[in-house]
Amino acid sequence: MLSLHGGHSGEFCEHASGTLRETIEAAATAELRVYGLTEHAPRSDARFLYDSERAKGYDVERLHEEFEAYSRESLRLQRHMRGSLEILRGFETEAVPASSYLESMLALRREHKFDYLVGSVHHVRDIPIDETPQHFREAVAACNGLEPLMERYFRLVEEMIRSVRPEIVGHLDLPKLHAPRGADLCTLKIRRAAEAAIEAAKANSCILDLNTAGWRKGLPEPFPSPWLVRLAVEAGVHFCFGDDSHAPSQVGYGLARARQYLLDHGVNSITALGLGQSGLERRQVPLEA
Repeated sequence: MLSLHGGHSGEFCEHASGTLRETIEAAATAELRVYGLTEHAPRSDARFLYDSERAKGYDVERLHEEFEAYSRESLRLQRHMRGSLEILRGFETEAVPASSYLESMLALRREHKFDYLVGSVHHVRDIPIDETPQHFREAVAACNGLEPLMERYFRLVEEMIRSVRPEIVGHLDLPKLHAPRGADLCTLKIRRAAEAAIEAAKANSCILDLNTAGWRKGLPEPFPSPWLVRLAVEAGVHFCFGDDSHAPSQVGYGLARARQYLLDHGVNSITALGLGQSGLERRQVPLEA
């Protein structure tokens, strides 16, 4: 088994717990073959700070300092674990890339020599959509309804993919986390926007993250939903696994269940990333023995 989206730790992420070393040790104990570390990119504007960060006195400068420390520690641990666990160093985008944001994300990757990038969208109308239900309701109001929010979210995902061109797209339908249970999140307008995002993923050779945090956070399914998995399969877009861990105890969560979920929805293999002699490699891994 493997996970290519997760590894957030309390050392470098305010809403996580444990150390990065403890996280990697948990991955080794779980007998994962490949584990990707994808700490959140530092946000460059104070308006993107989370309420919990503001309450603890965080500012943009601190986010950048912690990210620098994450880069150093992840490199040290990657070298330390060589031969026993394949560690990949990456990071996860946060806000939607305006031109300056795009430049800063690409600069972070070059400067720190990260192996790969997870592209995620966490804000709509500059409002965090997965922090609290209240923030989600504010985002819905700012978009004049749930359908317009979902449509705008998928358009932002498409923009992020075409701008950043990440190897992996994180939790494709994140807004469903705080959406009302039973709400129609697959209207014609939403579906068209989602199809455009998936087509962008195909055009840019992106892998979709089958993210088990949906189960961990109380949803009846992971990210993405079955209808999105089917669209991806029809488009020829590949999947990988991500535990989206924010604590050592969450490392490897739901991966066996995720394997069956993909098989049940027509996916027979996943795409793994690994480091070869010429750099980052893609490896097809069958899901059936």
